[in-house]
Amino acid sequence: MRLSKRSDIDPFIVMDVMEAASAAEAAGRSIIHMEVGQPGTPAPKAARDALARAMEAGALGYTVALGLPALRKRIAEHYGETYDVDLDPRRVIVTAGSSGAFLLAFTALFDAGDRVALGAPGYPSYRQILSALSLTPVDIEARPEDRYQPVPGALPEGLAGLILASPSNPSGTMLGEEELRALLSWAAERDVAVVSDEIYHGLEYERPAVTALSLTDDVYVVNSFSKYFSMTGWRIGWMVVPEHHVRTIERLAQNMFICAPHASQVAALAAMDARDELEANVAVYAENRALMIDGLRKVGFTRVAPPDGAFYVYADISDLTDDSAAFARAILDEAGVAVTPGLDFDKGRGHQTLRFSYARSTADIEEGLKRLTAFMTARGHIG
Repeated sequence: MRLSKRSDIDPFIVMDVMEAASAAEAAGRSIIHMEVGQPGTPAPKAARDALARAMEAGALGYTVALGLPALRKRIAEHYGETYDVDLDPRRVIVTAGSSGAFLLAFTALFDAGDRVALGAPGYPSYRQILSALSLTPVDIEARPEDRYQPVPGALPEGLAGLILASPSNPSGTMLGEEELRALLSWAAERDVAVVSDEIYHGLEYERPAVTALSLTDDVYVVNSFSKYFSMTGWRIGWMVVPEHHVRTIERLAQNMFICAPHASQVAALAAMDARDELEANVAVYAENRALMIDGLRKVGFTRVAPPDGAFYVYADISDLTDDSAAFARAILDEAGVAVTPGLDFDKGRGHQTLRFSYARSTADIEEGLKRLTAFMTARGHIG
């Protein structure tokens, strides 16, 4: 049976690394996981308790396509509490993870063949989803001096869309208010649709992240319960769209997904009020971040992006290798530490970069750094 040309997309390499690490564990090896962007903590207790009660109370069936009204209302309130943004709950759409939101957004905003820009390094699934929808991803090679974020002067003409991410994956860098305003203004002048990926909001360490909704209503903002709320496997997210786009998104959601998982929506609603537990998680990430930045530099990974948020350190290893995939495999095989080669995130320069995640426990980070020290010493990279 034939396959479509648009289905011929690249694999998500971090998942391949995760599979190799899991195979090593199954064979009896101890592996420290620094490869995957997944919190080591469970969903908040309040979320788990709320779901248990809901399961005892009755069936969890379809919800309306846009999500439980109570959850949409609570998400809108979150924008007032966190950013001082007065948001109409009708503009909030609950989705099957941020991935579901991107599918809906790209389908609603763009036609086949449209050119959509994204920063490199950047989250690889943007590119693959765009390609699978017969859209044309346009990589913008972001510079270290711009904190690996796109700037207006680097953007080409003829775009239909622009994807922004702050804090970003893999670099963890953020756009300040003025940088974000400049990009939004550039796009508005050219009728370029902007999708702002804000799924790492809440995971900031030195300054708060800025939501695009504080600057304009003419934007799609995507967020998720996966990262700050520690609910990756629950596959629940949301997006905020302009008021006149809601019905379009609703029609697409009805047909593509019916609705986000009812059980996950129940848990997500309760998770939004588990602030103390969630902030305790952030405190652990902050400690891990400090350990990771210091530890990586001591063992020879000295060229790192400034990780303002998320839970990653992105390192330029061009002084160590020009084959990041082989280097990552050697670290896994010899040190028992799983890390992600940059090929996922940057087609042009990813063969010279690695991403390290510090989303696990502090004990794991400390052990991983010990193993990396031994590996780099054995390789002669440090004395």
